[in-house]
Amino acid sequence: MVLRGYVPTSEETLQTLAALRLQSLNSDFSTHTPFPRLEELFPPHVLHARLPPLPHRPPPKCRGARLRAGLLAGGLWGQVLAKQRAERDQRLRGRLREEGASTMAAIVEKWKLLQGMGRPEAMAAYVALVREWPGFGSTLFDVDLHAVRPRLGAVQGQPWQWAILTPLSLQSPVGPGPQRLWLGIGAKAVSLYKPGEPEPLDSFCYGRISSFGASDSSTFRLSVEDRDLLFETSQVDEIAQLLNTYLASAGAQRLPRPQEPPTSSPASEPTVLPQGLCPAPGPWQHRPPVGSSHS
Repeated sequence: MVLRGYVPTSEETLQTLAALRLQSLNSDFSTHTPFPRLEELFPPHVLHARLPPLPHRPPPKCRGARLRAGLLAGGLWGQVLAKQRAERDQRLRGRLREEGASTMAAIVEKWKLLQGMGRPEAMAAYVALVREWPGFGSTLFDVDLHAVRPRLGAVQGQPWQWAILTPLSLQSPVGPGPQRLWLGIGAKAVSLYKPGEPEPLDSFCYGRISSFGASDSSTFRLSVEDRDLLFETSQVDEIAQLLNTYLASAGAQRLPRPQEPPTSSPASEPTVLPQGLCPAPGPWQHRPPVGSSHS
C-alpha cells in the first residue's frame, strides 16, 4: 500500500517508514548487511515526480503539415530527433539515479538512528505511522468519476447521460469533466479521495448506499441517497465483490439476537437524518439497473 503510493504523506515520513522497514528486516545498521532495492522501500512515483516534465508538442493541424512532418521524421531529421530523444532519456535516467542515491542516503541516516530498536518495536512504529492516515484499512481503487446526477425523476432503464460533475456535498467540491479519484472501500464507509490527498472529498456509510451495479465491464454505478455516481474503472468486479462482503457483514451485525425482541415496530417510518449523518445500516438491496450485469 505504501509502495504503491496509496498512503498520502510527506517524503520525510516515507523515508522514516523505509528506515523502520529496514530495522524490522535487518535489525541494526551494518555495512555488511545486504540492502534491498530502493523500490522495495520507497514509492518510485515520488522520485519520478521530481523529474522535469517532458516537452509537449501539439500535433500539426492541417493534413499537409502532418504529411511534411511524417516525411521529415522518416529521413535525416528523424535520425536527429531519435538521437535527441536518446540523449534526453539518458539525462533523465542519470537524474533518476542521483535522486535515488540521495533518497537512499537519507533513509540510511534515519536507519542508523534506530539502533537498538527491536523488530516488534519497529513493526509497531511502522503500523502506527501508517494508521495516522484516516483511510487506513480501506482498499483503494483507481477510478474516473464521470457523472454525479440526481436520482429524482430518473426513469429506470433510461440510457446514461454524461453530465458536468456537481458537488457530492457542500464540503466536497468537484470540477467539470471526468476526475481521476481513489475509491476507498472500508468496513464502515465508502470514501472518495483525490489521489495524494489525505482527507476524503466525501464519505458514505453503508446506511446511505441504496444500490450499486455494473452497466458494463468498465462502468460502475453507486447510488447514494438522492444521487447516482458513475465511475469508469477496470476493477468493476473487485469493487462489487468487496461491497457485497461489507454490506452483508453490516446487515448481519444489525440482525437482532434471537432472545432480543426488535426495538421498534415494523410499521414505523424510517427516521430521516440530515445530510452527512450516518444512520445504522438498514435493509439494503443490491438493485442493478435494468440490463446490467453484476457480481
